[in-house]
Amino acid sequence: METLGTGIAAILGVTPKHLALVFIVVLLVSIVFFIRRFCDTFLPIAKKIDYMSEKFGIVANWAVLIACLISAGNATSRYLFNIGSNAWLEAQWYLFAVMVLLGAAYTLRVNEHVRVDLIYGNVSDKTRHWIDLLGGVFFLLPMCAILMWFTWPWFVESWNLNESSNNAGGLIRWPVKLMLPLGFAILALQGFAEIVKRACAIKGTHVHEFAYEKPLQ
Repeated sequence: METLGTGIAAILGVTPKHLALVFIVVLLVSIVFFIRRFCDTFLPIAKKIDYMSEKFGIVANWAVLIACLISAGNATSRYLFNIGSNAWLEAQWYLFAVMVLLGAAYTLRVNEHVRVDLIYGNVSDKTRHWIDLLGGVFFLLPMCAILMWFTWPWFVESWNLNESSNNAGGLIRWPVKLMLPLGFAILALQGFAEIVKRACAIKGTHVHEFAYEKPLQ
């Protein structure tokens, strides 16, 4: 396959890297047209993904409460009774990983991620839908795919080694490393759902329930 790609690049007079870039762009553009064509077919799937992300959002919300309780309890035992535990300290940042990585998809679902509002707030709803659709296909999904690709081996290695903390009494490491590929996979699914819903909104077959709120100036 590498030899074939090199041969095609030589025939076209371009480098293999440029050929790969062109292939990726053509693939992403094809995905945009495919989703625009079949978005109504995928809409029920998108709604099921929404439901799944809401459940993971609940888990993330509970992780916030549990982390706060552990933090308060750990501080109380340390300063009042001079009793400390590395396991409880590490549990706090494990839960922080759960908050961020499992909560990211739900935050995307309710349209609450922070935006750099230079153009988005001054255009029509239809243009916003196009920005979200193209941004999802060209940036969000590739980013999630790359991060899943890089973080999965970290989890597998940690699992195989049964990796544990270097701190005395610390926790095993593989559960928190699993949160990385899992979180980005859930985010990619929600990204797909948002792309489908934006495509349907552009066609007029879906009303997006979480409207954009322009920040106060």
